[in-house]
Amino acid sequence: MSAFARSLPISWPRYWWVNAACAAVTLISTTIFGSALVTSFRGGQPLDLDLVWHGYVRFLHADPSIWAGLQFSLPLLLILLAHELGHYLECLYWRVDATLPYFLPSPTLFGTFGAFIRIKSPILSRRSLFDIGIAGPLAGFAVLVPFLIAGVFLSQPLSAAPASSFAFSSPLAVLALEKLFFPHIPAARILLHPMAMSAWTGLLATAINLLPVGQLDGGHLVYAAFGPRVHKIVSSAFVGVLALLGFWYWTWWAWAVVLFFFGRRHPLVYDYAALPRNRRKLLVLACVIFLLSFSVVPVRIS
Repeated sequence: MSAFARSLPISWPRYWWVNAACAAVTLISTTIFGSALVTSFRGGQPLDLDLVWHGYVRFLHADPSIWAGLQFSLPLLLILLAHELGHYLECLYWRVDATLPYFLPSPTLFGTFGAFIRIKSPILSRRSLFDIGIAGPLAGFAVLVPFLIAGVFLSQPLSAAPASSFAFSSPLAVLALEKLFFPHIPAARILLHPMAMSAWTGLLATAINLLPVGQLDGGHLVYAAFGPRVHKIVSSAFVGVLALLGFWYWTWWAWAVVLFFFGRRHPLVYDYAALPRNRRKLLVLACVIFLLSFSVVPVRIS
């Protein structure tokens, strides 16, 4: 089955300029958001959302100071690109037809809705499904770790917890580094550097992708490792978990609704050969990455 999967033809990307245009627009929107982070950080204050909207005015007036936001946008786009290229290169290896990565710009928080590739041909074996599914989170996490370490090192302690109503949580990966570099300072009094915020955003994207539901990366891993029956049970159960988490962070309700109606199904894979032991070790690694990246309440706004 594996040899047959690798014998299928794939098409060369024809509309690469669309991917390039999406990436260029996303670079601008994330740089504008990053400039708001940089300005707030230099002032020793948490993110001021008004600076984000003002950033678009500055961009339209060709204010060169807007490009200070590249210290947020470039690491973030590299993290997202690594994640999607991980999927894409595995698709090439397994001869699965897929598009180049599409970046999604956003005028609001973080300046992007993330990135994705579209798989256009069937995935024929559990081994190829597993490899394609896990390559993205592993590649993205490997790229974000150096930015996270450097960003937390460059962060600054505050004399008191900020009075701002807008705050980002500290997932376990961030919390561990905060304890390392600022051992006696509570997380609420550590103002993250814009580079650390790019890695923080990458952690959030990694955690969402590793949710073991439907056709998310985590859903692919569950299906490949345990088959369609377990995948259906785990997907339904985790939608229920997200619904419960919605009482702490209402956005999880939106995710639960979307995944309940559109995300629990998975395309059939007809090769049910057991995964090699080394793949199951990678599954444990994916679980560890998920635990290091996940936050019950990623953003607090009171």
